[in-house]
Amino acid sequence: MQQQVLIVDDTEINLILFGALVKKLDDCQAHVFSNPREALAWVTANVPDLIIVDYMMPELDGLEFIRLTRDLPGRKLVPILMITANDQKQIRYRALDLGANDFLTKPIDKIEFLARTRNMLGLNQARKHMADHASWLAGEVRKATQEIVSRERETVLRLSKAAEFRDQETGAHILRMAHYSMLIARELGLSEDEQQLLLEAAPLHDIGKVGIADKVLLKPGRLTQEEFEVMKQHAMFGYELLSGSSSKLLQVGAEIAKGHHEKFDGTGYPNGIKGEDIPIFSRIVAVADVFDALTSERPYKKAWEVEAAVDFLNNGAGTHFDPTCVNAFLKAWDDVERVRCRYREEQSINADL
Repeated sequence: MQQQVLIVDDTEINLILFGALVKKLDDCQAHVFSNPREALAWVTANVPDLIIVDYMMPELDGLEFIRLTRDLPGRKLVPILMITANDQKQIRYRALDLGANDFLTKPIDKIEFLARTRNMLGLNQARKHMADHASWLAGEVRKATQEIVSRERETVLRLSKAAEFRDQETGAHILRMAHYSMLIARELGLSEDEQQLLLEAAPLHDIGKVGIADKVLLKPGRLTQEEFEVMKQHAMFGYELLSGSSSKLLQVGAEIAKGHHEKFDGTGYPNGIKGEDIPIFSRIVAVADVFDALTSERPYKKAWEVEAAVDFLNNGAGTHFDPTCVNAFLKAWDDVERVRCRYREEQSINADL
């Protein structure tokens, strides 16, 4: 591919000379302009490999041309060779401040012109090659990172499925509450990365139930106080299972597992913390999990009407639930309905998050 050299000089004989010299270089094309404003329009539409610009020009001198060129997007690194007289040191200092890379001194020596031009084009090519290589490396890192993320997601889904095998809840419940959680996070203004992280970590909220004895976990009727104390241990079991990992996903899963049964007024478990001391992801999951549990049919209970479940959330706002999370959930109601329709009870945890 030909390298593009922009030459700006108001003296016609110089343009002819510089253009002819550039043609002697391998694979170079000269674009010559006697009018600096026309040259600026060209460089606005094109990215040259080298700019050669005279200082003394009418209307727009070389310094201003350099400044305006450097202000253009993607033109910060284009090499600029400025032509000045021997006694113009102050001009050179100013040009360096504005972004000139090298100078040619009048009268122009042809050999020096060719050497400096060739060197600057070579350096620019090396810079572009390094940039391309860096871009390739970044792409490889992204691919490797994506593979790790994919394996993490698979691990989470399989862990969630392990809990599902031991519990009477369904894979559809896990998918619904995870998506409800993401909707709440969105309405609260959390970043897209945080929303996605919550979507992927929320299914781990009840992973600690794998440590609860069947006689308690699978009991069809109401638990005794003693049995309920055993059941409450699943929050810490889940935290202990997931904590200590270097994975951000599992760290958040541990936080959710421990905190999603805390209540806004401090009467929850396992630690009885309250208000904003409860991590935001746990406060979000508490709303999403309870709503879906209430509106889902189980062998030991009938599903609540949606209106009754909404009333339960509203009545519990400020005591059981963070009121801002309840409001965010209701604000996303149209999307909540779409999630309810999309993930029905017959669906498996293998469905995509």
